[in-house]
Amino acid sequence: MTTAQSPITGLRYIALAMPNFDESLEFYTTLWGLEQVSAGDGVAYLGSPVDPAQYILRLRKAEAKRLDVVGLAAASRAEVDALGQRLSAAGVRIDRAPADLGTPGGGYGLRFFDCEGRLIEVSADVAPRKISGATQRGVPVNLGHVVFNTLTLEATKSFYETHLGLKLTDWLEDFMCFLRCNGAKHHILAIAKGPHVALNHVAYDMGGIDSQMRATGRLVRAGQKIVWGPGRHGAGDNTFSYFKDPAGNVCEFTAEMEGVDEANWKVRRWETKPEMQDQWGTGGLITDGMIPAQFNTPDTGLWTPAPV
Repeated sequence: MTTAQSPITGLRYIALAMPNFDESLEFYTTLWGLEQVSAGDGVAYLGSPVDPAQYILRLRKAEAKRLDVVGLAAASRAEVDALGQRLSAAGVRIDRAPADLGTPGGGYGLRFFDCEGRLIEVSADVAPRKISGATQRGVPVNLGHVVFNTLTLEATKSFYETHLGLKLTDWLEDFMCFLRCNGAKHHILAIAKGPHVALNHVAYDMGGIDSQMRATGRLVRAGQKIVWGPGRHGAGDNTFSYFKDPAGNVCEFTAEMEGVDEANWKVRRWETKPEMQDQWGTGGLITDGMIPAQFNTPDTGLWTPAPV
């Protein structure tokens, strides 16, 4: 069954297992612009220096790369409990029943597997953390969106619509769809056809184009190669600069995503013309490096609980 109102209010965090943990931690703090807010036992929690969200990226030291968890936010404990009941009744595989969380900021949440075996967490009441309040430019403000590669596009799309109440915003031809939760943001999740199940990329909202370009320049000066960008997408109308982290995951600086008028929105179908993939024409062709990069390597953690 599809809920009329999604219990999901947004993305909370992405958790990645990294075989090159130290190098990855250095990349995401020194270069990417996040700050370490907590750490222990080979796990580091990273947050934005300018936003009180407890953390938006978690890195775990591991022998193999994998997507550990995708963390989504709900409005209340009651929403988490109700979601858990609906998922159980629908036969969705539950990893952890609703309970208090022991991660930074606490809160209350549950974990379950989606139809392809990705581990999803939905939580509420996570305490904010204190930040200095000082203005900083060129650092991520929050987690923007995440994109999955799938072997079963329609089934995966249907899972998130049916069980989490996400809504279809747009299509990119017939191989990629964009889903939103409650609110005006064009998408928090996109799902793309790929050669295997994998993480396509993770996008970090920079709050504005100037901040995005400052961060892009910081990475370029440090010798990091731009995979694609800077440019402006058609679907979502957001700006972009794509890089690869030390484990080969694609990560994106983005800004100015299009808003959605829920009362009047009509789903559109975008074509893969260069001028629709990059309206500015400044980022180069997507075929030059982005397509092979975003395929990533097959996810080794499907249907496997994360240790943290």
